[in-house]
Amino acid sequence: MERDLITRAKSWLAEDPDPETRAELAALLEAGDAGNTAELEARFAGTLQFGTAGLRGELGAGPMRMNRAVVVRAAAGLAAYLKKQGHTNGTVVIGYDARYKSADFARDTAAVMVGAGLKAALLPRPLPTPVLAFAIRHLGAVAGVEVTASHNPPRDNGYKVYLGDGSQIVPPADAAIAAEIAAVESLADVPRPDSGWETLRETVVEAYLERTDAVLTNGSARDVRVVYTPMHGVGLSTLTAAFARAGFPAPTVVAEQAEPDPEFPTVSFPNPEEPGAMDLAFATAREAQPDIVIANDPDADRCAVAVPAPETVEGWRMLRGDEVGALLAEHLVHKKAQGTFATTIVSSSLLSRIAGAAPDVAYTETLTGFKWLARADGLRYAYEEALGYCVDPAGVRDKDGITAALLVAELAAELKESGRTLSDLLDDLAVEHGLHATDQLSVRVEDLSLISSAMRRLREQPPAALAGLQVVSAEDLSRGSESLPPTDGLRYHLSGDADGTVSGARVIVRPSGTEPKLKCYLEAVVPVADATALAAARTRAAECLAAIKVDLSRAAGI
Repeated sequence: MERDLITRAKSWLAEDPDPETRAELAALLEAGDAGNTAELEARFAGTLQFGTAGLRGELGAGPMRMNRAVVVRAAAGLAAYLKKQGHTNGTVVIGYDARYKSADFARDTAAVMVGAGLKAALLPRPLPTPVLAFAIRHLGAVAGVEVTASHNPPRDNGYKVYLGDGSQIVPPADAAIAAEIAAVESLADVPRPDSGWETLRETVVEAYLERTDAVLTNGSARDVRVVYTPMHGVGLSTLTAAFARAGFPAPTVVAEQAEPDPEFPTVSFPNPEEPGAMDLAFATAREAQPDIVIANDPDADRCAVAVPAPETVEGWRMLRGDEVGALLAEHLVHKKAQGTFATTIVSSSLLSRIAGAAPDVAYTETLTGFKWLARADGLRYAYEEALGYCVDPAGVRDKDGITAALLVAELAAELKESGRTLSDLLDDLAVEHGLHATDQLSVRVEDLSLISSAMRRLREQPPAALAGLQVVSAEDLSRGSESLPPTDGLRYHLSGDADGTVSGARVIVRPSGTEPKLKCYLEAVVPVADATALAAARTRAAECLAAIKVDLSRAAGI
C-alpha cells in the first residue's frame, strides 16, 4: 500500500504544472521515503469531488487539494461536457477573486477552453462573482467559471460553474461534468496553448454597473450614511462605483479591510456572520455615526447589514439574513413588484406571510442554494438566510451583494425620510405577521464521520419533542417529495405551547455543502398583539430557541 502511494504521488509530481506544489509534493515524498506518509496519505486518499457547488478545498499539492493540476482536469471535464451538449465553439467567461492562485486557476481554465476548441474570455481583473454571473448572459456565453472560495478560510480556493442561463449547475449536469473530469487520464492529454483567449475590457464592468440602476426607483430617497467593508475582498471598487452612479453619499470605508488581501489578516474567518468579523466595521461606525453598516463577503455575492443598537456593548446589531430577506421583500412589495418570491427550506417562513399578503406575488421554496432558487418559475426575488439576495434576476440570476446593498440603502433612505429605521420596519412586520425568530446550531468538525453519525442517530432515534414542544411531523428530505428533489436533510415541525406564547416552531438539520459543518436551522413563531408586546415576545422566542438547541444537541449526540 505504501509503495503504491509513493508511485501515485510520483506520477502526480511528474505532470504537476505548478513549481510551488511540485516543491511541496517533493518534500512530502522525501518525508514518505523516510517513513512519514501521513500527509501524503491525506493528499492522495481520493480526489476532490465535483458537485453542484463545483470544487472547493484547501490549497496544496495532490488530488485532495485545490491546485493547478486539479483545476486543469476540472476545466477539461467542463469543456468536454459543453462540447457533448453541442457547444462546439461557444464562449466560456471566466472570473476570479483575489485569493491565492485565483488568477492562475483562471488563466489555466482559459487555456484549456481554447485548447478544446472553445472560446474563452477572462474578466479584466479580480471582480465580484455577480459580475461574472451577469457577464454570462450579457455576452451570450455557453458557460461561466468563477474562481473563488467565497468566505472560506484563507488557505482555501474554489471553482464555481455556471451554465449559459447564468445560473449555477444542478443535477444531472454536475454528475455529467464529474464523469468527464474522471475520464481525464493525463494532463499531457489536455492541450493548453499559451494564448488565444480574450481578456475583456472594463466595458463589461460598466455594463454591469448600468444594470444595477434597474433595482432602484427613479427619484427615490438617497440620503443615507453608510459604513462599508469589503472584508479584504474584491467588492470595494464595484460597490462604491454603484453607489456613486445611484447618487448615494460615498460610504465610509473600513480602512483596515479596504484592499484585497488573501491573508484576510483582521478576521479569523472572512465571513460577516462569524463572531468578531464585524468588529472593525462597528469601531468605524462608532466614530462615523452612520445610519447603517453594510458588509460584503470577499467575492461580494453576499450582503450583511447592521443597525444601531445603543443597548449593546458594540452599539450595533447584525441583522440576520432572514431579517434582511424580509426587509427587502417588504420593500419590493411596496415598489409593486410582481412575480415569484422564493426562499429555501432552511430560511424563515416569514417570506411566505409577506408574499401571501401581497397582490401579484407568488411564493415558493426550494432546496438550499441559489442554484435552486434561480430556477423558480417567474422569479422576481429570492433570498437565503446565509446573507444571499437576488433582487434583479433579469440581470443577475444568482445572489448579488452589490445590488442588494443598493436596495438596502434605498430602503434605509426612504425610512429615514419619514423619521423611521430598518428596526422600526422589522417591528411592524412582527406585529403584522408574528415574530419569526431564527437561530442556528452549527457544529464544525475535523472528522466528517461525526456528521454522518449525527444524521444517522437522528434518523434512527428521532426526537418526540424539543423545548417542550411536540414534534408533529418529522420529514426525511433524502426521500424527496413532489416539490423538492432528494437532499440529505431532516425537517421537524413543532406544535405551539399550551399557553399560546409560541404558535409553532421548525427545525431543519443538514450537512453543509461547502464546509465541514453540521448545520441546524431553527425558527420559533411568537404571536405579537401590538408593539408593546414585542419585548416579551423576543424574550419568549429566545428562550424557546435556546431550549431547542440544547435538546437537539442531545438528540444528535453533538
